[in-house]
Amino acid sequence: MGVPWEGVCTYGGYSGCELSTKNIRQASIRYGGYLPDYDLDVFDHFTGGDFGDCPVQNGNYEFSFNSMRQYLKKILDKDKLPIIFGGDHSISYPLISEFAKKYNGNIGVIHFDAHMDNMNNFGEEKFARCSPFHRLYEDDNVNPEKIVHFGIRGPRNNPAGLKAARENGATVISGMEVKLNGILPSIKKAIEIAGKDTDAIYVTVCSDILDIANNPAGPPDFCGLTTYELAAALHECGKAGAKAMDFVELYPGQDPNNVSGHVATWMSIYFLAGVTKNKLGIE
Repeated sequence: MGVPWEGVCTYGGYSGCELSTKNIRQASIRYGGYLPDYDLDVFDHFTGGDFGDCPVQNGNYEFSFNSMRQYLKKILDKDKLPIIFGGDHSISYPLISEFAKKYNGNIGVIHFDAHMDNMNNFGEEKFARCSPFHRLYEDDNVNPEKIVHFGIRGPRNNPAGLKAARENGATVISGMEVKLNGILPSIKKAIEIAGKDTDAIYVTVCSDILDIANNPAGPPDFCGLTTYELAAALHECGKAGAKAMDFVELYPGQDPNNVSGHVATWMSIYFLAGVTKNKLGIE
């Protein structure tokens, strides 16, 4: 499912991230579902389909967020596993909120990002891309203590973000902690928190979890994950039974070769390979 949405800009001009759904689709036609790493083909065990882009209206949060909810609900009502491409990170608020309803609020969230994205507002706007997790802290169907902010790093964060996470009981695993402790111990810690006594895990990925060297369609954020580390982490999330994933915040105008569109596709396949292992009951 695609969500071609860019809301209010929080830095500089518009990024063009609403175009990324096309770019990721264009990249995806190059690939199948087989990974020699695991000698496993996702599509031996699952069928997949493109649900298309949900309708959005530029600048109209109410219409667009309701449209995102309705489109996702159609997928969830069929008991399908959604992979969602954005779009800016504001889309994760309505998507996770709707996902939580499916499981009566008993969900965990693993949020891969350089930034907390949990500010209360941006000026007068409460639904900007810097605010989705503050809205989720307030959501009646989401327990903030089951939210893990993973890979947070760098000087584009505001101290109010860490304070808000602590006040609401969310867990923060910093980028430096991930690097020092290793990707597998770190993601297993996140899964343990988000998955303990919950029925489903939602995984949301902002592209700037990756170091800029691995993500030309992202902002210049350094000290981030490699594509190998993110693939390994998402694979573990799939193995743990995660039941939805979104991938957001690609700026295609600065990536003429669409490298990051291919990255998004690869990350999705590694996640789905983990989901397949979960289905088959194999390590």
